[in-house]
Amino acid sequence: MSLLEYGWNKTWDERLKGVQAKQGIPARIISEHRNLFWVHTEAGDFAAKVSGRLEHHATSMAQLPAVGDWVVIKPGKDGARATIQTILPRQSKFSRKTPGKRTDEQIIAANIDSVWIVTSLDANLNPARLERYVTLVWESGAAPVVILAKSDLTLEAEAIIEDLATRVGGVPIHAVSVLNASGIAELSEYLVPGRTIALLGSSGVGKSTLINYLAGQDVLRTASVREKDGKGRHTTTHRELVLLPTGGLLLDTPGMRELQLWGAEDVLDKGFADIEIIAGNCRFSDCSHETEPGCAVRAAAEKGVLAPERMENFKKLRQELLHLERKQDIRAAIKEKQRWKEISQQRRNLKDNK
Repeated sequence: MSLLEYGWNKTWDERLKGVQAKQGIPARIISEHRNLFWVHTEAGDFAAKVSGRLEHHATSMAQLPAVGDWVVIKPGKDGARATIQTILPRQSKFSRKTPGKRTDEQIIAANIDSVWIVTSLDANLNPARLERYVTLVWESGAAPVVILAKSDLTLEAEAIIEDLATRVGGVPIHAVSVLNASGIAELSEYLVPGRTIALLGSSGVGKSTLINYLAGQDVLRTASVREKDGKGRHTTTHRELVLLPTGGLLLDTPGMRELQLWGAEDVLDKGFADIEIIAGNCRFSDCSHETEPGCAVRAAAEKGVLAPERMENFKKLRQELLHLERKQDIRAAIKEKQRWKEISQQRRNLKDNK
């Protein structure tokens, strides 16, 4: 398979010229297994590891390779593993805050053109979660698309789409069913050669099943879900790019129990564009939409122009981002204090040695 089928174009040619890689060849990371990557090159697929230099200079997890990255590798000799020398500047990156108490950025996928946010038309359907996912996708630089899987489970798909459209703005919404192939043809407009699409959603919503259907074979494992709550088991345990026979690349991601926002407060601008427009009429430019007089957002919610649950979710996500920002500021202050402590110690050592 050529690099063109995996998304290589003139832009990547230019970015390759801008890095120092005299002995390397371009490759795309197609899967990751613990600390080992599989990469695609013109010469075939290889197992590769991160070079010591690249790992040493990385100050965060976000500066290490991720699935979807275009990289420069040095092929191994006599069966040895290839080495990832450098990462080409990313076109887009889908990130979240690392799970738990740490405030690091975790890149789920890189150089994605579009993200299909997959949810099923059963107990898994959660409009507030969709708003969160749409917000994250807009921040990544990719284009969000909502996929309502298992549409055969309901006769009210059109009404549900109409209701969700008020929650996700102008984001395209498609109801599909692999069981009876309804709505699948509409997805062909996104499946363009060289285009990369990531699938995001909870466990059991049908991401792997959809990929298998579009690929024409079982390339990913699937599992059943519990009827009472719509939850499924994590059948996808790693991220993997799948090249479709008709062209285009699909990237399955493991169902994530925790998907916290990453970024500044303006991350919400596109995901909640309607609220941002209304907020322009607030009396105060820094209105938090809580208790300030002359708040246009609260007024819109009271009049029914803005769905109250959408406003509450906006406020919740905004507080989450402000909390993350405060934690990052504290962490940065601690690092700066430690840096000056080390500098002071080095100065004392120099004086002692004179």
